[in-house]
Amino acid sequence: MSESCDRARRARRLVLLGGVRPARSAGQVWLVGAGPGDPELLTLKALRVLQAAEVVVHDGLVPDEILDLAPAAARRISVAKRKSRHSYSQDEINRMLVAFALEGLNVVRLKGGDPFMFGRGGEELQACRDAGVEAHVVPGVTAALAASAAAGAPLTHRQSAQAVTFVTGHAARGGEPDLDWAGLARANQTVVIYMGLSMAALIATRLMAAGRAGSTPALIVENASRADERRLVTTLRDLAEAAATLNGPAMLIVGEAMSMAEAGATVEELEAMPLEARA
Repeated sequence: MSESCDRARRARRLVLLGGVRPARSAGQVWLVGAGPGDPELLTLKALRVLQAAEVVVHDGLVPDEILDLAPAAARRISVAKRKSRHSYSQDEINRMLVAFALEGLNVVRLKGGDPFMFGRGGEELQACRDAGVEAHVVPGVTAALAASAAAGAPLTHRQSAQAVTFVTGHAARGGEPDLDWAGLARANQTVVIYMGLSMAALIATRLMAAGRAGSTPALIVENASRADERRLVTTLRDLAEAAATLNGPAMLIVGEAMSMAEAGATVEELEAMPLEARA
């Protein structure tokens, strides 16, 4: 056997001690909308991306039924945010996404609802771009759509709602949101307030002071699309009183088209009914 062949055979048996692993190619980040909670409202693309995840960085409101669609070997990290209590700051989340991707991992940032609807997805996308990390966005069903659909009250309607406006009930640093109350008080439009449950009294006061009639129909939906969903049909004048009876994540929707809303049964109650009784 030639000396060169013998050297090649020995080389194949060598084990590198203290060496550096071959670098993986850069990974990518997927900003995925998990929808309002019902797993059946997850998009097909979101499901496909989630099933290929190596790391899942998820909101606290994403249910286990959706998280369990990720591979069992995928690392799960909860970055749950609650009012005045965050497990991670937004900057820390941004750095986390970038760091995992630079390690060559396929990262899914799983966000409740839609990433770009009050979900701070724009900040996370910009952080990835600044770091040269490839990032993609998969839209999701936002809570407002699920809430209005469940109640049978359209956000727009030819006769009573020629426009719809989405606002947040909280300012960036707490306190009263800086909103165009006069514009929101115009009739024949729907105003959807995210994260507004604790600010319901102030919101109602500001809208009525700006000219919106206290008799304007209003709808509150807690835990939209989930088994424990609750819906309250009320008016702008009584919005604060109705909101005080709830404590979960809820949507406030104000506008003439909400006159079509049905309080109805919860999803859990509907599922317990015989099929013939659900009409």
